[in-house]
Amino acid sequence: MWQPDGWDVHVRLGVLTPHADVGPESELRAMAPAGVGLHFARVPFGAMGRGGAMGETIPLAPVRAFAEPPRVDEAAELLADAPVSVLAYAFTSSSYVIGARGEGYLLARLRERAHGLPVVATCAAAVEALRALGVGRIALVDPPWFDETLNELGRGYYEEAGFEVPYAAPCGLPGGQAQVTPRALHDWVAGEVGDAAEAVVIGGNGLRAVGVIDALEATLGRPVLTANQVLLWSALRAAGVGADGVEGYGRLFAEVV
Repeated sequence: MWQPDGWDVHVRLGVLTPHADVGPESELRAMAPAGVGLHFARVPFGAMGRGGAMGETIPLAPVRAFAEPPRVDEAAELLADAPVSVLAYAFTSSSYVIGARGEGYLLARLRERAHGLPVVATCAAAVEALRALGVGRIALVDPPWFDETLNELGRGYYEEAGFEVPYAAPCGLPGGQAQVTPRALHDWVAGEVGDAAEAVVIGGNGLRAVGVIDALEATLGRPVLTANQVLLWSALRAAGVGADGVEGYGRLFAEVV
């Protein structure tokens, strides 16, 4: 029996994303295996204008506001009315600002608004993935639009979660989501992170990064985790489905069921 394209899926994932950010949608769709549907709800983010325009760095006030009621809560409630199995919160920087404990409260609040559906978030997913890989020391690389203050909050997030962070820095490439290319990101990370960490975590759901995972792992000889990669991995696990069919996006999908 004929069905319209996109209806023949086994599981549907709902994603909460900043209103003008195309990064999470593009990367999650690129990685998602056959049979997984993705449905996005856009949440107003005060630091983004039309066309995804942002300042050179993100101010902290709108980052914190994104995680606060009522807008993200309302979006979660509406998206949960769709036939989705999980909601995924695709916004790294607010978790840095509110910390691991605050992120836990956020997820509990959103689960309640989402009628009890599982809700996963990028940074919590990275913690889950690092533990599954047996990693204790990380190098943290953030987008160039994360300033040093926000990057240090990211270091604090992972330290609060129990990891050593011997290296943390914003990526030193020209800013703007459209300007950072996978090749340039690979070369910068490979030349900067050093050997002190057991894995590299690349933050920022708006940073185009999943295309460098395999190449960086080959260059560095250790796991590389990126924001949208870990978010998809965690959402699939929460939905009770495996990652069969996800290929070319790192050891995480290849080694951790």
